[in-house]
Amino acid sequence: MRTLVIIRAGLALFGLFALATRRFGGSTRFLATAAKAFIPVWLIAAAINIWAGVSRAGYSVAEEFPVFAVIFAIPAAVAWMAARRR
Repeated sequence: MRTLVIIRAGLALFGLFALATRRFGGSTRFLATAAKAFIPVWLIAAAINIWAGVSRAGYSVAEEFPVFAVIFAIPAAVAWMAARRR
């Protein structure tokens, strides 16, 4: 359940990046710019999540890494596909 919440938060964050880039950037390729800014930020956020799972929840890195991969990959893939679509 927590994984789905974090993935949804990532998708919402990309939406905010897209809106901010469109509003302040004004470029016709605003989704590409938003994706370039979002993906590194989301990688850091997903890394913080895996760190919390390992250090605070007591999971091993081997247990947390597949969850990290899913949490990072889904919003990053959506951002990448949205950038490529335009």
